[in-house]
Amino acid sequence: MRVAAIQLAVEPDEPAGERRERAFALVREEARRGAGLVVLPELWPGGFLAFDGYAEVAEPLEGPTATALAALARECGVALCGGSIVERRAEGLYNTALLFGRDGTRLAAYRKIHLWSYDSREAELLRPGTDVVTAALDGVTIGLATCFDLRFPELFRALVDAGAEAFVVVSAWPPPRMTAWTTMVRARAIENQAAIVACNCAGPSYLGASRAHDAWGMTLGELSERPGVLRVEFDADAVRAARAGFPILSARRL
Repeated sequence: MRVAAIQLAVEPDEPAGERRERAFALVREEARRGAGLVVLPELWPGGFLAFDGYAEVAEPLEGPTATALAALARECGVALCGGSIVERRAEGLYNTALLFGRDGTRLAAYRKIHLWSYDSREAELLRPGTDVVTAALDGVTIGLATCFDLRFPELFRALVDAGAEAFVVVSAWPPPRMTAWTTMVRARAIENQAAIVACNCAGPSYLGASRAHDAWGMTLGELSERPGVLRVEFDADAVRAARAGFPILSARRL
């Protein structure tokens, strides 16, 4: 499966409509280039750090952003992880990552379980999700995670227990913690023998450095801090071969 992770610039002063047009144009371009799965980063429509605007931009899963993403996937004939949106439900707001199939069908909605509270209002304003979420795509079982989730390896082990062979992580990771980002993305691949792609925002408040690794932790590709597109191949057969040939997961005791 060809994967294109769009490291989108999220500028605080850019109108949301202009950012959407730019993001959608990039998705269309990657579809034309032959991507099977296109990935956008965390909370790109309004920006992760725009805490005061969360309530204003929040929408249900059938709202305008999710509907437009579904239509875009259908138009392009590409699977699309639309990054995440602020989802409004009766009980509160969630940071929800969305995955659509080539026909625009919503395959998964993952509500971020681990919310960030240090120097952030995410945990104050949003509710944590509770469900581990996977989806089947082109014969590959994909597990979804979001940003701060990377610091909790038990989530990724739960995704493996649910059948995940590859992880898609959408993120708005900040610049100061580069070492943690690069180390943990790679570690989640190695310890679970799973391919991983982590799509981060770019811009003055974000690290960039989107990256992908195979089931051995070998680097499939990585970006700098600048906006760009990371293009890699997910090989499910290689994941299965790694697990069969070096069956570390069978040695688990906890």
